[in-house]
Order: sequence, then C-alpha cells, then structure tokens
Amino acid sequence: MQHRSVMLGCMTEKTEYCTARRSMWRRAADHLATGFPLGRTRRHEHAPPPGDTGAAASSAPALAEGTELPETTLWRMRTTVRDEPGSLAALCQALAAHRVDILSLQTHPLSDGTVDEFLLRVPGTPERGVLAGAVTAAGGRDTWLERADAHDLVDAPARMLSLATRTALDSAELPLALRQLLGRCTIHSVPARTLKGEPLAERVPDDGVLEDHTMKFRDPSGGSLIIERPQLPFTPTEFARVRALVELDTRLGQRVPERRDTLTLPEGNHITVRRADPSDLAAAREMHDRCSERTLSLRYHGPVQDSARYLDHLLSSRHGRTLAVETASGRLVALGHLLWDGDETEVALLVEDAWQRRGIGAELLERLVGMAAETGSESVYAITQASNTGMVAAMRGLGLPLDYQVEEGTLVITARPAGLRRRPQPRTADRPLPVRTERETAARR
Repeated sequence: MQHRSVMLGCMTEKTEYCTARRSMWRRAADHLATGFPLGRTRRHEHAPPPGDTGAAASSAPALAEGTELPETTLWRMRTTVRDEPGSLAALCQALAAHRVDILSLQTHPLSDGTVDEFLLRVPGTPERGVLAGAVTAAGGRDTWLERADAHDLVDAPARMLSLATRTALDSAELPLALRQLLGRCTIHSVPARTLKGEPLAERVPDDGVLEDHTMKFRDPSGGSLIIERPQLPFTPTEFARVRALVELDTRLGQRVPERRDTLTLPEGNHITVRRADPSDLAAAREMHDRCSERTLSLRYHGPVQDSARYLDHLLSSRHGRTLAVETASGRLVALGHLLWDGDETEVALLVEDAWQRRGIGAELLERLVGMAAETGSESVYAITQASNTGMVAAMRGLGLPLDYQVEEGTLVITARPAGLRRRPQPRTADRPLPVRTERETAARR
C-alpha cells in the first residue's frame, strides 16, 4: 500500500491551473448537457432533462405533456475520470440518457486523474449496476454508488461550517462530525498507553498520514486518531477537511456544554444531572470506593480491582458522552456512559449502592438513549448479567422493542433508539423524578 503524507497549505500553481481548466470544462459540459448558455443559473426541476439537450441524441423517449412524472430517488456517486477535456461532458451525457438529474458536483483532484462526486436524482429505483455500467462506458472507473437522503442536499461549505460549529461547542462531537462528513467509516481513538502503562499508540506525524483507505492523526492526549473506510478510498480533499476539524478540536482543548438539570427524588432529595469530563476523575474514583464489590462486578463484568483504571477511558470525550449525577452537596453518586461503537452505541450505568432503586438509573438511561437517537445511531445495546434486574428493568422501561442475546455468559440487550418516546421537559430546571410502577412500565412497552 502506498503511503502518502499530505500537508495542508496553499494550492500549488499546477493545482490552481488544473482547477481553473476543469472549471471551464464543467461550464462547457453544463452547456452540452442542458442546452443553457454559459453562465446561466442551472434550474433544479423535478422534470427530467428535455429530449434535445444540444449534445448527442438520447435514446430515452420524451415525456408527453401532462404525463405524470415518475418517483425519484437520491444517490451519491463517485467515479474517477481522466483529467482531460470532454471527460465530464461524456459522464453528463451518459447520465442524461438515463434521465438522471445532477443536483451537485464536487471534484477531488488526484495525481493521476480526478474523483468526481455527484449527488443525483434518479427516476425510480434503478439497479446499481445500470448506473455504474453507464458511467463505466462513459470513461469512469472505480465507480461507487450509495443511496442518499435529504441531508446530502446541503452544500459542502455549509456542511463544513455546521460540523465545525458542533465540534467547537463539544469535544464529544468530533467523532460524530467526522462520520457525518465521511459517511460509513470506523473511527478508533487509541490511547497513548495501556491500562498497565505500556506504550500503545504509534507516533503519528504532526501533519497526519493518508494511506488510501486509512487516515491517521495525532490526538492531543498523546494517542492517535485512526479513521478507516474499506469500501471507499479517502481523497486528499477529504483528508484536508478532516485535518481542519482535528486541528480545531486540538486548539480549543477540552470543552463540555454547561447544562445542569435539577431533579427531585420521590423522598424529596434534589439531584443534579450534568455532562461529565476528565476533571471528574477524582470524584468518580471516590464513588467507586464507596460501591460494593457486587455493584462494581455487575457494571464491569471483570476483576473489581481493575474497575477504577477504566475511568480515564470512560470519561474521555473521544469515546462517547458521560452523564454524572450529583447530590445537593456536590457528591458524585452515579455515572451513565454512552460509548461510540460504529453504527451502534453502548450504554452503561453505575449507581452507588445507597442511591439505587430511586429512579436514577432509569433517568440516566432515557437521556443517554435520547442522545443516541439525536446522533443518528441505529441501535443501542447494554452488556449486563441476567441477575442485574435493575438494568434489565431500566431497558424494558424505555418502551422500545428489545432483542436479548446471551454472549459468553453475559446478557446483551439491544434497542432501536429512533422509536423512543421521551417525556416533555418543563422549562423550569427543577422537576420531580417520576416513579414508575410495574403497571406503568408494562404500558410503555
């Protein structure tokens, strides 16, 4: 695999020349494919292109006046073409022959060609092979197609500004922003050292590394951030965008939104729910010391003496989000973790013994699953034991369809967060924590 280290910076004169040259070709291609004069704003209509485009004659018959238009679907397509005059025009003609409307186009210059990325509106739901075959016949290679949705209609500059804003406000948003930018990919945050203190992460250059299907960046904590996308190689343009977000995250340092919700327990005690971060490490360890061995073993499924060493990892925003529960005196009594795992997320709860069975775990779980739904996670799972009746009851209390699996002696409960019916939050910061009876829990299922 060829390794290329790509540095951000100004474009070279050759790249500027090629960009300007391709801009002229694309304007000419628009003229060929649409029949509009150069420089005229392109119309975005639901109707397919007219039969006479001013270019090569299309074999598709024209629609008669009054004919009902077919339903359309959105597709994202990437293909690599030769960087020479007429290459884009040939693609446009091939797509027009299938009545495909080009909604947007981005170019990713390479050393041996250009990757053209299209957002397409296609009549009906054609087979991938039909479009791919047409593009290949028109000179495209390494063609990739994937269904798109309305979110893809946002133009690239607006999307980058939105992702930069999200990243600036919350450290935990960086992995989510990268997934939204790059599509289906796997993000690994590798710590600098193992739990035993041994070196773990490789030394990544300051400028990062681009290796076809893999990107690597240095993490501010001393570890590394590794992004993989086996189904589609990364381009230098994508690498530059990702590096800009990673640099923004590095410069801003650790940051967590300042939101605190005060709740009232059934017996009248007040608790506060807020986001946690690495600064809560000492308080979390003290809570661990107050928890019984059974409580810790139900949470960590392993040697209790190693439980405190996981906290550094769990409180890191690189791996997900953590909610903390404090008493009126500021004492930490519960933690809820939402951990990124590809298209899924894991939820985990730890409530100090003296504060169990008061509805705290159920409250944390509902908030965490709601966060997962907001980020677009397809499923949420909890790894526990059948004897952990509190966690099982909290998952059932969500009112979502659940899947139960036993894996290596542990119980894995999976839910789809999209169907979560969250309780409306009052405008006041202080609200009572509901107590759910068994009848109410059954009604929610």
